[in-house]
Amino acid sequence: MRARFAVFIAIVQSILFLGHLIIYGTWIELWGADSETKLTLGIVVAVLSVTFVTSSALGFRYSNAGVRAFYRLAATWIGFLNFLFCASLLSWAVFALCWVVGWHGAGRPIVGFFYGAAAAISVYGILNAAHTRVRRISVKMPNLPAWWRGRTAALVSDLHLGHVRSFGFVRRIVATLVALAPDVVFIAGDLYDGVAVDVEGLAGEWSELKTPLGVFFVAGNHEEFGSPAKYFDAVRRAGVHVLNNEMVSADGLQIVGVDYRASVSSKYFTSVLEKARIDPNRASILVSHAPHHLEIPEGAGISLQVSGHTHHGQLIPFTWMVDRIFGPYAYGLHPFGKMMVYTSCGAGTWGPPMRVGTDPEIVMITFE
Repeated sequence: MRARFAVFIAIVQSILFLGHLIIYGTWIELWGADSETKLTLGIVVAVLSVTFVTSSALGFRYSNAGVRAFYRLAATWIGFLNFLFCASLLSWAVFALCWVVGWHGAGRPIVGFFYGAAAAISVYGILNAAHTRVRRISVKMPNLPAWWRGRTAALVSDLHLGHVRSFGFVRRIVATLVALAPDVVFIAGDLYDGVAVDVEGLAGEWSELKTPLGVFFVAGNHEEFGSPAKYFDAVRRAGVHVLNNEMVSADGLQIVGVDYRASVSSKYFTSVLEKARIDPNRASILVSHAPHHLEIPEGAGISLQVSGHTHHGQLIPFTWMVDRIFGPYAYGLHPFGKMMVYTSCGAGTWGPPMRVGTDPEIVMITFE
């Protein structure tokens, strides 16, 4: 296990180093620099290339002001790196085109423009990620009890509480939910980022949220980096109902919760839903962190599945990659056979505290 983890870290670090090298080389070649500037910039880029892996390693073990600041800076830089890397590729493409048409002195203005645009987009991404929207949708569910029509559920996922999003963020989310006053709240996993944090303190903020039918939580993959027990215990003490591969009834509506680990395995997923004894002739909601194996809950008679996990890619160009992986279920409300599926892009961020091409959201669902 440790050997595989070491290999994984080595691969990640190699990719980061290569990305930094391309950004550095593009700037040096197209903008130009003297020997002293090359050396200074090379040292800076080399140090930046190891900050995210180093800060992550520290962040999983320690939680203090220094580690949090280091992690935030490193995570933010990774966001800048993403757009600077894209800017490098675009710079070379445009430079080659200019060379073909005979404009040989275009290097500086091209790289200056694209690198400047990358920096501006990164700043926009930080501001955009800090502004959580409320998205409202309506869902028709067959066999829905008449008294459920017109009621609302709030869906919130992927807060990733940790070294970047912490107490101030979760307080704003809870305050927004209090103001929205839904009948029930679903927290669809990755409430925590999985790093060393004040688990109890962050969970305690949810005690301010009171709803008529309860607040329900399922584990995401980040809660399952280790044992999820500490997260379950903390949120339970805050009055949140943990749905650990089980079903409950809320005023006639079946609510099923399946954690991330169970949803990954089709065999385990099927077993969990069979044990839940879902009545396909009654309306039901499945809260599952990721939109995996949708044919399994659809076959079990689930009416609506709500999920998160994808972040809808969070940043361009990853938005396009996620669309390729999950198809229409990467984000939004879509039918899957007789079942409806809503995948949220999440309220928080992982890694870079940025969103470009996606918006952070709390989803308000009105039942029809």
